[in-house]
Amino acid sequence: MTTSRGAAAGDDADGDAVIRPAERADLLGVFRIEKAVFTQPWPYAAFEQLLDAPAFLVAEGDGGGSPEASRIDAGDVLGYVVGDLTPNHGRDIGHVKDLAVRPDAQGEGLGRRLLRTALRELAGRGASAVKLEVRESNHRAQELYSDEGFRPARRVPRYYGDGEAAFVMRLDVGDWVRRRNAAGE
Repeated sequence: MTTSRGAAAGDDADGDAVIRPAERADLLGVFRIEKAVFTQPWPYAAFEQLLDAPAFLVAEGDGGGSPEASRIDAGDVLGYVVGDLTPNHGRDIGHVKDLAVRPDAQGEGLGRRLLRTALRELAGRGASAVKLEVRESNHRAQELYSDEGFRPARRVPRYYGDGEAAFVMRLDVGDWVRRRNAAGE
């Protein structure tokens, strides 16, 4: 498993957050962030079922003691990503299922660090491609994914329970790894 302490270009400047595999003790913090960030949050049981996913990672830090942190009461969990792998005739496909950063920790590059760490983990486990779904209205997330090399594959009308469409985005892992290596990261 990959653990990230240092900050790459575009990552949070202080690098204080440690990215590590999620543990059962993190689930309440993950769930509280999920509820604070998403209008249609996953149920707690969904995270329990994915605890052994190859790229279920949390970013852990001290939380800074901000008023927002105490409102969410997520402990030391600053963010998380859930990624899994599906065998596909020798060309396994990774799937980034969920990614969120606590509101008081957003805008510091932590989401990018979580995504990159998950992509490295999925690549290391043999993923040839990674896909994800993103709300049509979530331009901030779309920009992050595009910056990392994800490209829209298709639009799915009424994907979400509230009727909003999703873009399915896809990343060629080999290309992503080559770009990261060329950039010295």
